[in-house]
Amino acid sequence: QLQLVESGGALVQPGGSLRLSCAVSGFTLDYYAIGWFRQAPGKEREGVSCISSRGTITNYRDSVKGRFTISRDNAKNTVTLQMDGLKPEDTAVYYCAAVRDQLPSICRIIPHRVQYIYWGQGTQVTVSS
Repeated sequence: QLQLVESGGALVQPGGSLRLSCAVSGFTLDYYAIGWFRQAPGKEREGVSCISSRGTITNYRDSVKGRFTISRDNAKNTVTLQMDGLKPEDTAVYYCAAVRDQLPSICRIIPHRVQYIYWGQGTQVTVSS
């Protein structure tokens, strides 16, 4: 059974850092692109970042460029989103999602929720003083 489980969400002050993890089970991560998404109250779920199946291509929405870093360890079936310089507007539930990657990689563009098949349950990130 395919499963993605996010962890690492917390309450943090503006300017702080968090490291989100997405643990994957039930399938081999090697052939899948992984996207991170977020959804704030009353807003649509938006793509934050994506990493290709081999980890050679990454993409970020403009508002997080230079602050967030996505990485993956296929041997450990884990994808990580390092978030630095957090702002109140980063407050949201963060989700990881998976889809079998393509050629060229689906991560050549900012991830959109309709592209992804498998989803985790989300982890809450709150940035507030």
